[in-house]
Amino acid sequence: MRNFLVTSFRSHRMLAAVSAGALLVVGGIIGAATLPGTNPPATIKTAPRSAESARRGYSAVVKKVVPAVVNISSSRVVKNDARGMQGLGMDPFFRQFFGDNFPGFNIPKEQREKSLGSGVIVSPEGYILTNNHVVDHATDVTVTLHDKRVFKARVIGTDPRTDIAVLKIDGSNFPSLVLGDSSQVEVGDIVLAVGDPFGVGQTVTAGIVSATGRSGLGIEDVEDFIQTDAPINPGNSGGALVDDEGHLIGINTAILAGNSGGNQGIGFAVPINLARHDLDQILAHGKVERGYLGILPEDMTPALAKAFHTSASGALVGDVTPDSPSAKAGLQKGDIITAVNGKPVADANQLRLMIGEMSPNTTANLTVWRNGKTEQIAVKLGEFPSNDTEAFHRGGEKENAALEGVQVETLTPDTAQELKLPAATKGVVVDQVSPDSKAADAGLQRGDVILEVNHKPVSSVSEFKQAVSGTPKDAPVLLLVNRGGTTLYLAI
Repeated sequence: MRNFLVTSFRSHRMLAAVSAGALLVVGGIIGAATLPGTNPPATIKTAPRSAESARRGYSAVVKKVVPAVVNISSSRVVKNDARGMQGLGMDPFFRQFFGDNFPGFNIPKEQREKSLGSGVIVSPEGYILTNNHVVDHATDVTVTLHDKRVFKARVIGTDPRTDIAVLKIDGSNFPSLVLGDSSQVEVGDIVLAVGDPFGVGQTVTAGIVSATGRSGLGIEDVEDFIQTDAPINPGNSGGALVDDEGHLIGINTAILAGNSGGNQGIGFAVPINLARHDLDQILAHGKVERGYLGILPEDMTPALAKAFHTSASGALVGDVTPDSPSAKAGLQKGDIITAVNGKPVADANQLRLMIGEMSPNTTANLTVWRNGKTEQIAVKLGEFPSNDTEAFHRGGEKENAALEGVQVETLTPDTAQELKLPAATKGVVVDQVSPDSKAADAGLQRGDVILEVNHKPVSSVSEFKQAVSGTPKDAPVLLLVNRGGTTLYLAI
């Protein structure tokens, strides 16, 4: 901070000196300046900014957006571990050397943490969208508007799975943004990010949409991010991502930071359609209710498609939770869900999003590819369990080149117990996987239990070898694997 201040001060002195020498060239006035020992005076012309040049910028859009973007300050009380340094401080041995004034000996039992973020007013009644992590476990939330008015806010509801929260400030006729349609956003669209980075004050940055539908980043449980290169920095969380007409298309949430921890031109925003779903659910029910299938879906990779002898795209059912809506409807491992209510499914993440946006107790009509035929299966959705993240997380010999570098052993009841599997589980347990093998590249891990090879159950090493040897040379091998109690398919 000290070096920053010195640099800024010197910069201002330099600007002041330059300004003094150029005092005659201001606001379009034509003047001349002569310095001792220099060339003859030069006549320099400047032109006032025209209305046409003004329209090339986004000042008109910014004027509409900025009043609806707010600063959010929240605080919470955290309890410190009573052990650690405080425990050491009670030991006479340590007090003998440090006395009673060693800082670590007097850590308070509770401390108040503060955080800064941004938010967007989305209705004149004072409802605000922001990120859940901005107000998570907050005891006090303060909202400061662009016109410096300060309000105490109430947290109406949150959705940690999407990192969205809804706040309310009392009053009326607040400036608010018009919600856009994030499904219409395309790569290359111009966007503006508005927020309060580092608490320095409201800031506007510009960029384009770099990608849509980003998922699998491990940032949130439910991911369908808009990626942008508009600079997003700490404190921008919960701020607005708007299009070139000032319509709200996303809530800024995260950045991919390098070693410096700063902006790298890769920022992510929750699409407004997803945030709007959360908003409607919270206002209607006080929480977000999501439909629940009870499966572990996987992406249909080219290798899996080849192993299943199909060109169908969609989401592969890797596992079915017992007594879940899918199990009751007859969905099976190895099914490929290609459409939901007639809408095509591209991959596992899209299936999660489509089901998650449906309400519990509604019916999802699934189009399923099974054993070379297309079937229709109707599933009455349950409510996504609060303590169940299963539907949102993915979790030798040389007979076939695909399994070179893999060593297996017959699964015994004792080994099954060590792996926390039912004692009756049949299969072979992976004892070793060479790091440079095809199996390692496909995701096979030590401790995985192989239940099937090319849809054939295996319960011993000999059955495993026989199943593998029956696979044509250079053909992919399809494994059904139990990993930590959950099954998934791997195509090697």
